[in-house]
Amino acid sequence: MKLKLRESVLVTTAGTIVAQGIIKALKLANSIESNRLQYRIVTTDESAEAAGLYRGDMGYLVPLIRSPDYFDTIIELCQREDIRAVFVGADEELLLMSENQFMIENETHAIVITNPLNVIETCVDKWRTYEFLKANGLPCPESALPDRHEEFLKEFGFPAVVKPREGHGSVHFFLVQNSEETKYAFGAIRKAGWNPMIQEYIRDDGVEFTTGVTVSKEGDSVMSSIAMRRTLKGGQTYKAFIDDYDEVREVAEKVALKLGAKGAINIQGRMDSGELRVFEINPRFSASCPMRATSGVNEPDIVFRNFVMNEKIKVERYRHLVCLRYWNELYVPSETFEQTLLNQQVANNDSFLENYF
Repeated sequence: MKLKLRESVLVTTAGTIVAQGIIKALKLANSIESNRLQYRIVTTDESAEAAGLYRGDMGYLVPLIRSPDYFDTIIELCQREDIRAVFVGADEELLLMSENQFMIENETHAIVITNPLNVIETCVDKWRTYEFLKANGLPCPESALPDRHEEFLKEFGFPAVVKPREGHGSVHFFLVQNSEETKYAFGAIRKAGWNPMIQEYIRDDGVEFTTGVTVSKEGDSVMSSIAMRRTLKGGQTYKAFIDDYDEVREVAEKVALKLGAKGAINIQGRMDSGELRVFEINPRFSASCPMRATSGVNEPDIVFRNFVMNEKIKVERYRHLVCLRYWNELYVPSETFEQTLLNQQVANNDSFLENYF
């Protein structure tokens, strides 16, 4: 029997749904008997109440992301735990991690799993995303900034989408029906400290897709792509239908390569007269990556093997599945929780998931 190679990885901001998805996918990779590579999962979060903190082999409480001590702490943990890769668990960290990537990699053995800075800067601003898609002839809904909204509405009419250029998870997303609602939406977004934009509402087929693409670390080839037709609830994928969807994947792959992505990227769009029109790009692993992993496309594992182990990977087949999400609970004994607060780490983790039959 061959010995399994065990590598330590860090998943940051473990309380987020994205981080928890990464952890699930890594655990799924560990559960496959034929896999020679096993992951020792180290997690971090600023709060002892983060469920993901207790889902790894070791967990640490760390300063706030924007604290001046944050990256010193991450570097120290990478050195102490011999971390080989850092998986970024929160949108709020993407820019900061990319900006500090060289420092982390220069002082540790870890590789930061992140897209290039220019890709992140384009994708975290939905207006810049629109400009990129439009400039490259890629299908997308027409959009405008507030100072041109009246001209825009004369051409495209109501309903229209008003949303922040920043943000994620459908926060401050408005489907407006008239001028009054449009002005209210602009004001609400500005009051939240963000910048609004207005976008054409795709009303034809109305079928929404989310597509995960992984691109090699050289940025020259697609390692995997898998599309899901989805139903949303609270801004998250609630039900997903995994099939081939070749036309959807073709558009998503073209977007990822044109953008210059490296690693994981998530492309969202709606069908309009048989064509996918892209309205959002997330330059990271998706919260729905465990669904893709279950179907046979384990994106965190694929990217680790390519970025860290230098493996050439091409995944072309996967299972067709229907995924129906539901709530689950993680239980942490009170003594363990108190010790986490006291010691700033989870060393003897006896938390558990209860299975109901």
